[in-house]
Amino acid sequence: MTDVADALALLKRGTHEILLEDELEKKLASGRPLRIKAGFDPTAPDLHLGHSVLLTKMRQFQDLGHTVIFLIGDFTGRIGDPSGKNVTRKPLSEDEVKANAETYKAQVFKILDPEKTEVRFNAEWFSSLSAADMIELAGKSTVARMLERDDFEKRYKSGQSISIHEFLYPLVQGYDSVALEADVELGGTDQKFNLLMGRELQKHYGQSSQVVITMPLLEGLDGVQKMSKSLGNYVGVDDTPGTMFNKLVSMPDSLMWRYFELLSLKSNEEIEALKRDVEGGANPRDVKMELARELIARYHGEEAAASAHRSAGNQLADGELPEDLPEVEVDFEGSDQAPIAALLNRAGLTKNSAQAKDMLKNGRVKVDGEVVEPSAMLDTGKSYVIQAGKKRYARVIVA
Repeated sequence: MTDVADALALLKRGTHEILLEDELEKKLASGRPLRIKAGFDPTAPDLHLGHSVLLTKMRQFQDLGHTVIFLIGDFTGRIGDPSGKNVTRKPLSEDEVKANAETYKAQVFKILDPEKTEVRFNAEWFSSLSAADMIELAGKSTVARMLERDDFEKRYKSGQSISIHEFLYPLVQGYDSVALEADVELGGTDQKFNLLMGRELQKHYGQSSQVVITMPLLEGLDGVQKMSKSLGNYVGVDDTPGTMFNKLVSMPDSLMWRYFELLSLKSNEEIEALKRDVEGGANPRDVKMELARELIARYHGEEAAASAHRSAGNQLADGELPEDLPEVEVDFEGSDQAPIAALLNRAGLTKNSAQAKDMLKNGRVKVDGEVVEPSAMLDTGKSYVIQAGKKRYARVIVA
């Protein structure tokens, strides 16, 4: 993809804000490879898909021919990023920073193209700055400007302490953009102040100002709260293929396009085609399975993605029976036949009669491998392999 309009449409997908969009368009039209920066303070080595949103956008830039800089803040990590915090964040030790940085490096190339990636550490330039240099940098902004930050302002008004070194954090992050001569910087919505500081400092140092792109936080599998391991609504990048598959295909249908938008490397045209398929009657679960396979392949390889449904316990999707197929007997004494909706409910394959009717209506119930109609009746005195959805199945003896 080389057309500027198409490139801009792809890069805008899923973004929260672009400052300024016309500047980005001009940079793309210049025809030169741009330098795309995103900083990661190595404070959270236990990664989930929410952490990969920035990396996915970086990969899109790479696919368009640009160079991305994966900046590990080994220096800024010792300060402690105060963004979004109402208390002073405890700085990390040098050993903690190094250990966490290695975790990030082990994951980054599962998304990024190593041939188009610079992995940098900001101690490269900050370790050589003198005290005089840092004082000069501090002179580039004011206390009043710093107190424009929402979190600083709230802490100041509530009488909570703000350490002097915390005021240095936005300046230090902004100077990273100067040192790296960044054309674009990506960050979360909570990083907007710091990213804009980079634009200001580049002007002070005679550079062209970077474009700022903020990305939203990824909602967790509940579709409400942000993805978080503490909330249990996450997909970990180290989850097994089967676990990842089950989590992704079980998400609400309303959430899947959000995940495609922020996590998929498919083109806009491919995603629009999938939407048309669903609007035309395709099962949303099949689309979620396609997303699951893409993400599993990214973290575990193509072979794991192809067989993830098996390790997830979904053998019936291929007509196979799991070894641990549960068996249940349901008594319809005095009847020659049993209605499928009642059978699903009594066998514990659905939570209630309403769910049973809904699954039947949507063609999500199979008996001996075949989809059944909502009005189906099963003969008593026989056993059947019944599947409700992709994860609930049993050998049901109808007595």
